Amino acid sequence: MMAQYLEIKAQNPGALLFYRMGDFYEMFFDDAVAAAAALDIALTKRGLHLGEPIPMCGVPVHSAEGYLLTLIRKGFRVAIAEQLEDPAEAKKRGSKAVVRRDVVRLVTPGTLTEDSLLEARRHNFLAAYAEVRDQAALAWADISTGEFRVMPSSLTRLSPDLARIAPRELLLSEAREREIAPLLDNLAVTPLSRGSFDSTNAERRLCDLFHVASLDAFGTFDRAEISAMGALVDYLHLTQRGRMPLLRPPVKEPLGGTMQIDTATRRNLELTQALSGGREGSLLAAIDRTVTAGGARLLERRLSSPSLDLRTIHARQAALDFLLESPSLRDQLRESLRRVPDIDRALSRLALDRDGPRDMAAIRAGLEQAGRIATLLTDAPPLLAEAAQALVGHDALVDLLTRALVAEPPLLTRDGGFIAPGFDPELDDTRALRDEGRSVIARMQADYIEATGIQSLKIKHNNVLGYFIETTTTHEDRMRAMPELFIHRQTTAGQVRFTTLALSDLETRILNSANHALDIEKRHYSALKAEILDASAPIARAARALAEIDLAAAFADLSAEEGWCRPEVDDSRAFQITAGRHPVVERSLRRDGQPFVANDCQLTDKDTPAIWLLTGPNMAGKSTFLRQNALIALLAQAGSHVPAASARIGLVSQLFSRVGASDDLARGRSTFMVEMVETAAILNQADDRALVILDEIGRGTATYDGLSIAWATLEHLHEVNRCRALFATHYHEMTALAGKLPGVKNATVTVKEWEGEVIFLHEVREGAADRSYGVQVARLAGLPQSVIERAKVVLEALEKGEREGGKQATLIDDLPLFRAAPPPPPPQKQKVSAVEERLKDIHPDELTPMDALKLIYELKSLV
Repeated sequence: MMAQYLEIKAQNPGALLFYRMGDFYEMFFDDAVAAAAALDIALTKRGLHLGEPIPMCGVPVHSAEGYLLTLIRKGFRVAIAEQLEDPAEAKKRGSKAVVRRDVVRLVTPGTLTEDSLLEARRHNFLAAYAEVRDQAALAWADISTGEFRVMPSSLTRLSPDLARIAPRELLLSEAREREIAPLLDNLAVTPLSRGSFDSTNAERRLCDLFHVASLDAFGTFDRAEISAMGALVDYLHLTQRGRMPLLRPPVKEPLGGTMQIDTATRRNLELTQALSGGREGSLLAAIDRTVTAGGARLLERRLSSPSLDLRTIHARQAALDFLLESPSLRDQLRESLRRVPDIDRALSRLALDRDGPRDMAAIRAGLEQAGRIATLLTDAPPLLAEAAQALVGHDALVDLLTRALVAEPPLLTRDGGFIAPGFDPELDDTRALRDEGRSVIARMQADYIEATGIQSLKIKHNNVLGYFIETTTTHEDRMRAMPELFIHRQTTAGQVRFTTLALSDLETRILNSANHALDIEKRHYSALKAEILDASAPIARAARALAEIDLAAAFADLSAEEGWCRPEVDDSRAFQITAGRHPVVERSLRRDGQPFVANDCQLTDKDTPAIWLLTGPNMAGKSTFLRQNALIALLAQAGSHVPAASARIGLVSQLFSRVGASDDLARGRSTFMVEMVETAAILNQADDRALVILDEIGRGTATYDGLSIAWATLEHLHEVNRCRALFATHYHEMTALAGKLPGVKNATVTVKEWEGEVIFLHEVREGAADRSYGVQVARLAGLPQSVIERAKVVLEALEKGEREGGKQATLIDDLPLFRAAPPPPPPQKQKVSAVEERLKDIHPDELTPMDALKLIYELKSLV
């Protein structure tokens, strides 16, 4: 057995080997040591190898998926070696013959298909990057849904492309792996041989997979695109051991067809994942109203890849408006969609032989609901009408599955009982014999009770003894007194077990009928699977159509509930937002019972660049204002309505965000270095249709260094990039640029001071802030009062020096270091206003509406 294990292990280096032994997957040697630590399970020893004990651990087969998920998340790859024959077959080769085993599947992050290992509402993409001479391409596929796409790429575009697609695993040529892998963050990289990326072999591989003579039927692909797709298919052959997933024909995405959003911008804007690492707090979580798994995955793709095609955007808006204007239709659609299972993933499991009867039931239920939904979509706009057409034409398959399958089938085919009564007369007859045998067993048990007088006598069954008669050991002597009838089989601690010739004969007949019934069911199951897979293409189209309808209805529901508006998206350079809001912040404030202060943002649509230079104190809402406008542009081009009273947006080709501060210790980058790298990427890439939001550029270094960098950055955006931008800063000196650069306009977030307190109004208005209120914000943060008082003294000295002609250094020298802070002044009795005095005795729950109105007039008179 160990010889067989070592042979299989040698064929699968770099992967933990799950070696099937009965009801357990066992691991040995270094695999056992690593797995025991990763899974927190017991590490034992069994037998010797070269005189040393063999480390060993194992996990039960029935709960293996949970352990697999843990290992995959911790960066392991797992090879699953199954028993490929029955032990009885092995014994025919000799009493000590080992059951034949082999790896049936290699489990990696990008090749998961089981529901328990996947997030239902997210894609699980496997990607491959290829370079052929001066061309490069990126291909990606989700084998759990069949999605398969490819696009031109390059080494400079690879990082933003991967950020958009968010694959779980990336395939690279081993010749380029060492150079490219360090540039990628938190992504499992798998090197493949150069042969896997050979474009000639790749083309043949793809043609064989899709049963075509040429790939021209799917579009025109260059050598790099063919290489990337071929490497991906080759890897699937390797990991799935020949059981290829049901991939759809490849779709080529045009270069520049979607808004370009780099990795830093996606992170800063928290599109699909919050900075804390979870989904909660992201834009996706705030706006997700989809009711199907397919719709949720489509929503994530739309947010990650907003369109640059006006016809596509307007078609999506028309579908949304149609459902927004028909609330009853929208509610009917959403109610039907809630009953739609995940058709894509059920279909994929059927193709990979990892299926069960419930996957067929899921396809039956999904296609049934698809037919009902199609009848609701009459007089719909083109996008929904096209989707409705894909939902019809499945009646014959639905009828077959309805007749063939029971309403609630079991999870596994080996459990039987999934073929409906009346579908096959032979199966019904075999089941009748099996079920009649059970009643005969009951009658036989009654006869033996009468013959022995033992009321506790039972006829039972297990997989070792088959059928047997069981009674307690207190009645053993009475049973043994009738040897001509009862034959002893086994004695346990409290029971004794017997059999009879009649019982053995009946067992043979019952087991034959039960096995025969299961064989018939499996035969029907194979035929039904073939019917489903033959119709896989139209079923997949129906699944995509259901996702499209779900997303349109979800966007309409969101717009109706939140009071969003339809944005006017055109080919201009306009960016005019009235009463815009941040969807995530507004949702959070609403939970706390607080209102969100909406703000306008009016950037020009002329040829002159439009840049707002935003000043104001920390905590006033500058970062929120910057982010909300970026999100409004993104939502508009994703086909959604937007959180504003009105909006006109010229197409945004690129979205760049440099908001927030973080370091990158793994690469030895300070916070300031990370800021400069991200700013450099913006200045080197932004075109005249980009939207750039920059917050506090230059704050991570000395004041004058930072001011000079921020100043030069703003000039470059104005003169070279000539793009739309929102630029927030604390360097008030920069407000002078509004008088020098025609495309720059000053704006500020307003605050009020009241009795030494700073009150944030969160209103953005034209003009410049006169100060940053940093000391007041520090007091709100809880700094000790002595530190606050000392900061005021230093600030006053610095400001006085600036007013008197640059004497800051001298004045700072005059401030003794570590000077003892003056004792805090004695607390003054706080003056209580007449309004507060009057409110002390008020109990709101006891006020009538009339009393409340009178109270308001009374309070007004006291002000």
